[in-house]
Amino acid sequence: MIRYLLRRTLTMAMTLLVISALVFFIIKLPPGDFLTNQIAELRSQGEAASVAKAQFLMQQYGLDRPVWEQYLRWIGVWPNPEGLFNGLLQGNWGWSFEYDRPVREVVGDALWLTLVVNLAVVIFVHVVSIPIAIYSATRQYSVGDYVATLIGYLGLATPSFLLALIMLFYANRWLGISIGGLYDSAYAGQPWTWDKVQSLLAHLAVPTLVIGLGGTAAMIRRMRANLLDELGKQYVVTAKAKGLPPTRALLKYPFRMSLNPFIADIGNLLPHLVSGSVLVSLVLSLPTVGPILLAALKSQDQFLAGFILMFVALLTVIGMLISDLLLAWLDPRIRLGGSGR
Repeated sequence: MIRYLLRRTLTMAMTLLVISALVFFIIKLPPGDFLTNQIAELRSQGEAASVAKAQFLMQQYGLDRPVWEQYLRWIGVWPNPEGLFNGLLQGNWGWSFEYDRPVREVVGDALWLTLVVNLAVVIFVHVVSIPIAIYSATRQYSVGDYVATLIGYLGLATPSFLLALIMLFYANRWLGISIGGLYDSAYAGQPWTWDKVQSLLAHLAVPTLVIGLGGTAAMIRRMRANLLDELGKQYVVTAKAKGLPPTRALLKYPFRMSLNPFIADIGNLLPHLVSGSVLVSLVLSLPTVGPILLAALKSQDQFLAGFILMFVALLTVIGMLISDLLLAWLDPRIRLGGSGR
């Protein structure tokens, strides 16, 4: 197991290195950059002091150097003008030209609030969909099965941003509450206290429901189909014929086998929640990294956009590792490191 983890860690590091190169060079593909455009605008307005600051940042981050050198400086394997290695590997996330602040400060709270929202959505999707899928599969063509199928169709057919708009309107009209943001506006910019955490938990319900509904509906349908397929196999029929209790005959193997596709999807689920919830975050005014990434890409704020994309890539490789470990634990046919061959 230790050898497997070491090998996977090395593979993850190489994967992130390749992704970092792709991210950086793709961001640099459009002509110009934020500082070049800003310097031209400031010169037209005659603001010498601001032009000097922009030129200093350009030299500091090597934006006047070849692209390959900018990339090496960004990841921290090429020295800056002071002769120091100071990039991602050293914990320097760069400078946001749009916000005129370090990237660390721009994404500070947004980063972990994104993780909190994603974790809540993942828990919601699995806690809600698994019992409904089991009920639907074990009572095929019953009234409950048809209701679950209808819920699945509605969840898949309803766009998340539309559901967010509906809840935003009716929650204010009927309940008299504001559901925008992740905490009351009175706590904006305030340090974290227990009252602010309680406000966060109260505001978390709506975005969790809106973002997770589509994934819940899809998971109900896929798990129902997988479970029906497993329940029809010979080993289940034989187990029941030998007197195995129905609940144990369901949970012992068919349920575990039907979970395999969803465990394998964990690696894709985490980054999809970040990129797929941008519209919902904009509608509900959620302080997550999705809207920040969208603004950074539009303004060519390369270090801010690059860091957020690397954060999504990191979630992906960590999700893949968790997925592989859970699959090995869940399915006895899988052996880590090929020891079962």
